[in-house]
Amino acid sequence: MPAPRRERSVFLGLPSWPERAQVARALRTETVGGLLLLAAAVVALVWANTPWSDAYEHLRDFHFGISALGLDLSVGHWTADGLLTVFFLVAGIELKRELVVGELRAPATAALPVVAALCGMAVPAGVYLATTGIGGGSGTGWAVPMATDIAFALAVLAVLSTHLPSALRAFLLTLAVVDDLGAILVIAVFFTSDLNLAALGGAVVGLVVFYALQRFRVRGWWWYVPLGVVIWALMYNGGVHATVAGVAMGLILRTVRDEGEDASPGERTEHLLRPVSAGVAVPLFALFAAGVSVSAGAVGEVFTRPEPLGVVLGLVVGKTVGIFAGTYLAVRFTRARLNPDLAWADVFALAVLAGIGFTVALLISELAFPDAADVEHIKAAVLLGSLIAAVVAAVLVKRRNGIYRRLWEAETRDEDADGIPDIYQPTARGRAGGGGMD
Repeated sequence: MPAPRRERSVFLGLPSWPERAQVARALRTETVGGLLLLAAAVVALVWANTPWSDAYEHLRDFHFGISALGLDLSVGHWTADGLLTVFFLVAGIELKRELVVGELRAPATAALPVVAALCGMAVPAGVYLATTGIGGGSGTGWAVPMATDIAFALAVLAVLSTHLPSALRAFLLTLAVVDDLGAILVIAVFFTSDLNLAALGGAVVGLVVFYALQRFRVRGWWWYVPLGVVIWALMYNGGVHATVAGVAMGLILRTVRDEGEDASPGERTEHLLRPVSAGVAVPLFALFAAGVSVSAGAVGEVFTRPEPLGVVLGLVVGKTVGIFAGTYLAVRFTRARLNPDLAWADVFALAVLAGIGFTVALLISELAFPDAADVEHIKAAVLLGSLIAAVVAAVLVKRRNGIYRRLWEAETRDEDADGIPDIYQPTARGRAGGGGMD
């Protein structure tokens, strides 16, 4: 007798109710933070292109800190190396949760967003290298178009006021989490300065102590905050980008609740720091990173110089092709399948939207191009490429918005007014004919 055929897991299916509630809470904050990020970027661009641009540069380049500890940094560097560590700490917690209790815990469901994210990183890098190779440019910036900015992408969706189904939003969030991890690994491996092994060793010891405190269930912020600051400072002085410390600590924090716990340490930390990350850290980073002088000549050079052109093509073409092709290949050759309520047009729209690469792309551009003149052109390319991706994605999403509205209404219908959508209740799902995950 032949073995029973295993069902293929549904890609972009309906997530569980607790997982959907967690994702919804995260996305609400990310959306608000994305709007603040968008506002900060606009302020920076306008400020840097007014007669008061000198004041902007003086503020960005103003130094303060403790020189004896190697921490006398400019305001711009404090936001990139300091505040952005909070952003990556939250990203590390998100990734840990996805690996332990979320979409990435099961290989069958994890394969698809992981493959899509990896292809969405490799193809833009390949497009950049091909463009600079043909044009005789520098391949230094190959990593700039690799990263997706989830906050900016969700801000675009918020501005559009779409009824995007929660499954698509969850996929975008999962994709971005894997994307962020890949980007931080690239920063750690390829964009390190001269290594200080003693400082790095101290940072590793600090992370081991951090893990031991978690392992033995030690509670109290007075243990973790000073230790986290020490780990960050040692990582910075060790020559590895300080944001790596944030990801490492986020991955160490426990995300599964013990018996009797109201919230795990990861949940409590994320609850406290996510508003700081989305509402303060990322917008301030954007304020001091997006101030690029834009002129007709500068925009023209984006399309005539191979390096900035490679960034634009990597974001707009490479991201779209990489994520869409990666998704198709995963569905074609694994057990994952597309939800029948959705179409490949939805995947394509999300792939285009993922071409919005702002926060991490600007960070990598500063690491890859030490020369101020070069980095200005690359930043302009990041902004222009992200704008093109946002406009194209907005057109695609708007065309599908009627379908999204009907799916959203089906997902949120609560006829018995018990606070839980009817689709998550067996009797209601039976009346509706299913519509969830196999």
